[in-house]
Amino acid sequence: MNYFTELNKIKFNNLESFNTKDILDGHSNGSLTVIWREYDKIISNNPKMIYVTSVKAGEIKGPHLHTKRHSSFVCIRGKVVFIIKDKNGEYVEKESSEENPVLVQVPKNYPSAHINITNQLATILTLADVAWKPNDNEMQNVEFKDYDWGKWKNIV
Repeated sequence: MNYFTELNKIKFNNLESFNTKDILDGHSNGSLTVIWREYDKIISNNPKMIYVTSVKAGEIKGPHLHTKRHSSFVCIRGKVVFIIKDKNGEYVEKESSEENPVLVQVPKNYPSAHINITNQLATILTLADVAWKPNDNEMQNVEFKDYDWGKWKNIV
């Protein structure tokens, strides 16, 4: 597979999580989840911007598409479903949560949205290969008119 094809492919990566331990008695004091390491090569373009967004319970962010940047998303608190429209017009759905962190890679020019399917605030970490500027106008809002958003209403 060539580099261009790799950049223009929706990808999902299950992430590694490790229990962390207290230095005095060894009890579990939390966890560490690896989002990105340069040497893993799971992201084709190295990130130029990393940011965190939140999504209120039952709310939807998007859908929109980025015309210049590839984005990689992972839910780090709560649970969301990413909805991506592929080049055939089919919807691809992938869940990511703090319990099951999945890195969702969305190439530029693929419209996507995400919905918080819990009754608590969700937090998304985003790695982008192009840094955002307030007036660069590279994001376009779109509509998923034929997508069944109602199927998520009974879950929240």
